[in-house]
Amino acid sequence: MLEPFSLPFVQRGLWEVLLLSGGAGVLGVWIVLRGLAFYAHGVAAATFPGLVLAAGLGFAGPLGALAVALVFALTVGRLAARDDAGDHSTLTAMVLVGALAAGVLLASDVFPRATNVNSLLFGSLLVISERDLVIAGCVSVAVVVASLLLGPRWLAVGFDRTGSRTLGVRAGGPDALLLLLVALVAVSTLSAVGSLLAAAVMVIPAATVRPWITRLRTWQLATVALTALQGVGGLWLSAETNAPPGATIAVLAGAVFAASVLARAVHDRQRTRGSRPRTAALTPAVRGGAR
Repeated sequence: MLEPFSLPFVQRGLWEVLLLSGGAGVLGVWIVLRGLAFYAHGVAAATFPGLVLAAGLGFAGPLGALAVALVFALTVGRLAARDDAGDHSTLTAMVLVGALAAGVLLASDVFPRATNVNSLLFGSLLVISERDLVIAGCVSVAVVVASLLLGPRWLAVGFDRTGSRTLGVRAGGPDALLLLLVALVAVSTLSAVGSLLAAAVMVIPAATVRPWITRLRTWQLATVALTALQGVGGLWLSAETNAPPGATIAVLAGAVFAASVLARAVHDRQRTRGSRPRTAALTPAVRGGAR
């Protein structure tokens, strides 16, 4: 049953999943809590032109992806700083369209033979290199440290952006760093799941856990564990069925999310039904007391 994990390239994919789960899980909670799910998807997808340039010019793909991701994050962050509401969705959509258009032009007209679009968009856990493992580990450590240091500020700004200013909590710097960290995690996930499926690692696990947990630290730990489990399970299914690893992890994450939402809905409905008889039983007593 565990025979695929005896293969060296599968073992590297396993280490990549475990290293990514720390940073992606912790940051995923902040992404969901701060309403940055679309931005997380956007910054990952926007790395496409950087990947095309790297493949066409012959330099490391993560460098091209990182450069574009940082430009994307700085652009959205600068524009969002002028918006009192701090809404990143519209700004993300506008910048993302431009980035994708540039990537398509580069892939079709400038470097049509030097790029493999499928590998850029969907990645592969089965071709992980030592460099990818180092990047994933360093990014995860940076995310955990930043969350410990700036978590209270991110929480205060997300809870009440206007009120936090009156308390002396500045939103500009911490928010900009949060956007940059999302960009870094997005780049670190590209080799595993590609630019289009990064949300399967960065967003969906945190959203899956959210209906069941109310404490922030517990939410983060549970999200890290779920991210790792889904990654390992998706990698195993991919090796057993000869399916693309990134897509397999994404499908598995989506199925678990759907099951979580359904189970929560059933749980809430049963609890609501269970409370009705007690309410009905108290009604006569209340009426009798009123008389």
